[in-house]
Amino acid sequence: MTPGAVQTGAVQTGAVQTGAVQTGAVQTGAVQTGAVQTGAVQTGAVQTGAVRVGAPRIRRLLIANRGEIAARVIRTCARLGIESVLAASDADLDALPARLADRVVRLGPAPATASYLDATAVVRAAQAIAADAVHPGYGFLSENPVLARACADAEIVFVGPSAESLEAVGDKLRARAHAVAAGLPVVPGGEAADLAGARAVAAEVGYPLLVKAVSGGGGRGMKLVASPDELSHTLDLAMSEAAAAFGDPRVYLERFVESGRHVEVQVLGDGTRAVALGDRDCSVQRRYQKLFEEAPAPQLSEGARAGMAQAALALAEHLRYRGLGTVELLHDRERDSFYFLEMNARIQVEHPVTEMVTGLDLVAEQLAVAEGMPLRLRQEEIVLSGHAVECRINAEDWAHDFRPSPGRIDRVVLPVGDGIRVDTHVQGGSVVPPYYDSLLAKLVVHGRDRDDALARARAALQLLRIEGVTTTVPVHQLLLADPEFAAGGVDTAFFERFLTSHRPSLVEVS
Repeated sequence: MTPGAVQTGAVQTGAVQTGAVQTGAVQTGAVQTGAVQTGAVQTGAVQTGAVRVGAPRIRRLLIANRGEIAARVIRTCARLGIESVLAASDADLDALPARLADRVVRLGPAPATASYLDATAVVRAAQAIAADAVHPGYGFLSENPVLARACADAEIVFVGPSAESLEAVGDKLRARAHAVAAGLPVVPGGEAADLAGARAVAAEVGYPLLVKAVSGGGGRGMKLVASPDELSHTLDLAMSEAAAAFGDPRVYLERFVESGRHVEVQVLGDGTRAVALGDRDCSVQRRYQKLFEEAPAPQLSEGARAGMAQAALALAEHLRYRGLGTVELLHDRERDSFYFLEMNARIQVEHPVTEMVTGLDLVAEQLAVAEGMPLRLRQEEIVLSGHAVECRINAEDWAHDFRPSPGRIDRVVLPVGDGIRVDTHVQGGSVVPPYYDSLLAKLVVHGRDRDDALARARAALQLLRIEGVTTTVPVHQLLLADPEFAAGGVDTAFFERFLTSHRPSLVEVS
């Protein structure tokens, strides 16, 4: 075989386990998963986690989440000898993670407000099965201090930061204040309680600007205001959306950086010390929702990269942060400067790219810190190898304004091979319910460098099949073929430009 060539094949998924497949170097195949196991298989340079000594030891873990992250946590539990118990809604009792877990407990009805967003139900489920700890995954209650405190009151370990840290970074205005106290630069802006307050902030920072939800995340409650005549209407929309999504209508305004990149730093702390585990670029976004991530961030000056890592560590140490966290930064391409955006106090959807380049199991590190163990990693021991990319595969029709595509999946074919990992919770026969996020799978690919990783990802996308629902595979194929994207370092406005120029092709491909 020619050095550097990517040879692909396939595996069809049908019955029991379809999680993540990771190997190491050149040859990729395809797996059609049928009855036994196509799930989270991870090999290579992954550390096996901390030695389990000291109290409290986690022997039984309640996973209060669903989808691919539930399957991901179950995988690490199996490797570490921890009993996994999945707390599932009625819509997920027969889903793949429920069959992968050692046990399943019903959390509540299908709507998230009656199940995954009910802190009382989560704690009650943990008590019912005598769980030592609760892992909240991402989304839902993962950054909710109410759940963290309820777990503490019930003497159950919350696998995440302290309630105080969650409160410090969950409120975006408080997070900005902590960032300033830690010495981080922030985008000029301020809180706007009403239209008069918004006009005052706008007069100071200028247009265009962003309206953001104080308690927000995931792009919800975030709106762009290009001129003064848009402010009143946009402010009302943002407040309404923030109130509906987070129960908190408060918003703040900040300057919009015209050519900015979304770069984030992964940190891990034990409450005393913290380490930075490299950076990721998440600039390929649609309406502030991430679609593609990579590590490390490409086309970034070494000065900016080092400054971002130092800033993230300064904030983590200032907060005496315990657990996994991500410090999100806005990189100004024109000035080669950066600003603090927010801190996500949980494991991220895109954590696999960091795992691929560090060789770490981040869920295992989460669990070790939650047990009260000190960090076993020192900053000088963190060495990045190669480049990793992640394509989020959603059940959406990208050719028709990302229309959701729930329904029954008929057939799943996953690429496998060197440097390929697929994190998923679906297989042939799975049902995509209409109640939750549309994420079906994450195709994660590691290569010697960025060009190699992209080449492997292109080959893997050719093999990936999820039939029965419409997916975003076609747009990722077009994205990876785009010259501007392939050059690296695109800004957050790139993807909207890309869609404008590729819309006819998307309709054709789909």
